[in-house]
Amino acid sequence: MKNEIHPKYSETVIKCACGNTLEVGSTKTDISVEICSKCHPFFTGKQKLVDTAGRIERFHKKYEKYNKK
Repeated sequence: MKNEIHPKYSETVIKCACGNTLEVGSTKTDISVEICSKCHPFFTGKQKLVDTAGRIERFHKKYEKYNKK
């Protein structure tokens, strides 16, 4: 390997918006993320409610002229 062409690799702390911190190795320092495995719905098993009714109504309104044919 050539000297002085590779980025510096060091221990870094990743901070999530939920307050969770992870210590990892990275070329970047002080990484902030919005969601992590501790607060993500897939890993926690909790689902967020999404306003699908409004989205479905908009879809039907947009394509109602095709339904009339």
